[in-house]
Amino acid sequence: MENRPASWSNHGRFASAALGSVEMELARKWVQLVIALLTNGYWGFPATKTIYQGPLKVVCSPGLNCYSCPAATTYCPIGAIQQLMLSLRFNLENAQYYLGWYVLGCIGVVGSFLGRMVCGWACPFGFIQELLYKIPSRKFSVPRPLRYVKYAVLLLMVFLLPLLLVNDFGMGDPWFCKYLCPAGTLEAGIPMLLLRPGLRATIGLLFYSKLVILILFIFWSMVASRPFCRVACPLGAFYALFSRVRLVKLTLDKEKCTDCKACHSVCPMGVKFNESPDDAECITCLACMNQACRYDAISLTVGGIPLRTRELSRAGDGKVRPVVGAD
Repeated sequence: MENRPASWSNHGRFASAALGSVEMELARKWVQLVIALLTNGYWGFPATKTIYQGPLKVVCSPGLNCYSCPAATTYCPIGAIQQLMLSLRFNLENAQYYLGWYVLGCIGVVGSFLGRMVCGWACPFGFIQELLYKIPSRKFSVPRPLRYVKYAVLLLMVFLLPLLLVNDFGMGDPWFCKYLCPAGTLEAGIPMLLLRPGLRATIGLLFYSKLVILILFIFWSMVASRPFCRVACPLGAFYALFSRVRLVKLTLDKEKCTDCKACHSVCPMGVKFNESPDDAECITCLACMNQACRYDAISLTVGGIPLRTRELSRAGDGKVRPVVGAD
């Protein structure tokens, strides 16, 4: 039998690993697509020309998906939280003590199990940004300090402003949905204007300002990886609060890690996993584990129990495909 050099075996391992990483990324894309179709599965809207109001509308979507999208079968958790906050004072002043904490409970449970893994696997608007980033263009990084903006958006536009700035009836405004959310403009505002031309007479400065915000994020998504997720998404900020305690997460084996920094170049969120394995920006897309780490130092765990690792030897040289512009 022919004796092959050991390097041949190593190259075979890395070729197999590269194939596995491609298959995993393809599987993630399919999961994103299926969830996007499930949460936007009402295709009768071209005939009805209105939004879906059926029984599924009581189900909370895990990702950012506009309630008013004509195809949406679920409700948006951020929109629901704002509705809770903007009506809280009115309800209390009128002795209505049913406060509707159901939505916070739902996304709290999801956050405690998955954290920002939802952003990487189940958010339709995150999926759209990933597709935009594949458009050939010069790529740029997102300044890391900007990641704190989304926490301000969550605190101010989702919680405080709807609660504190109220009209004469004690009702507030859904600040994030009304003044900022680009997902709402893309998924609801533009489609409804196309479906119901009569609504175009109501277009004003508010719509045009949100349209500008949407266009800015579309172009930004072409040249930088997931800018809305990293800078302005309040749902991502909420899930990030569970980064250290969530059950499903990536774990670093420091004894096996060589600090080669290969994980830095493949992360779409700019996470330096070997330096901060519990980084609040991690969306558990598995790129660092499947495309970068050659030393079995990164594993996917559930409640601390390893679920999957790369299982590659230290020998040989592997190639890493960087995400340009991901810091």
